[in-house]
This record gives sequence, C-alpha cells and structure tokens, in this order.
Amino acid sequence: MEMPKVGVGVIVVKDGKVLLQKRINSHGSGTWSFPGGHLEFNEELEDCARRETLEELGINIKNAKFVAITNDMFKVEGKHYITIFMLVTEYEGEPQIMEPEKCEEWGWCSWHDLPQPLFIPIQNLLKQEFNPFSEK
Repeated sequence: MEMPKVGVGVIVVKDGKVLLQKRINSHGSGTWSFPGGHLEFNEELEDCARRETLEELGINIKNAKFVAITNDMFKVEGKHYITIFMLVTEYEGEPQIMEPEKCEEWGWCSWHDLPQPLFIPIQNLLKQEFNPFSEK
C-alpha cells in the first residue's frame, strides 16, 4: 500500500503580498503554488523551507514558522500529500527562476486576489480560512 508523501509549502510575505510561482512539468502543472517541495528523510521543516526557496527562487529565508497543514489528494495524478505550510516574513535576495524546467513564472500576489488556477494544497488551505496576514 502506498503512503502519502510530505510536502512543504513556503508562504513568503512582503508588503501585504504572497510569493507564488506557476508550476510546470509536475503534478499540478499550470497551477499557482508557493515555493516548496518534498520533505527529505531526517530533515527539519525549517531546513526544508530554506533549501526549497533557495533552490527554486534563489532567496535565503531568515525565519520559517509552522502555520498550517492540509490533506491533499490529486485524483487525476493519483497522488496523495500531506502539505505542511511554513510562513516566512524575512529573507535576503530577489526572487528569480532558478529551475525553469519546474517554474514558468513567479510574482507577488494579493491574498484577496490570487491568480487562478491554484495548486490543490492552496485550495485546501483557503477552505480552512487561513490568512497569512492574521498570523502572529
């Protein structure tokens, strides 16, 4: 029996906006997601968030705090993930596409006007009425 995989989504906030990227060549291709990826064996959540944002967008995060979890089933792709969301308010560097084979574009987006379509974990996060700007 196959087990769910663990993903980490990194919610980077700046000036009242969140950083999103458009996925390509992977499950959820064509949807907008936070930077992130698979949690590796024996890896701390903060380390995963730091590694993934550096690999994908070339930024060095300074803080990462657990804020939410979702149970995500990708029925079309036949995948199941538990997604752990980490909130980041401090980082160094300017985001850039580091993995053009995985990311078509990125941008700063208003939480109340997110681009569509959204990655399933973000859809499930919104169902929880999560708001990164009401977190302390």
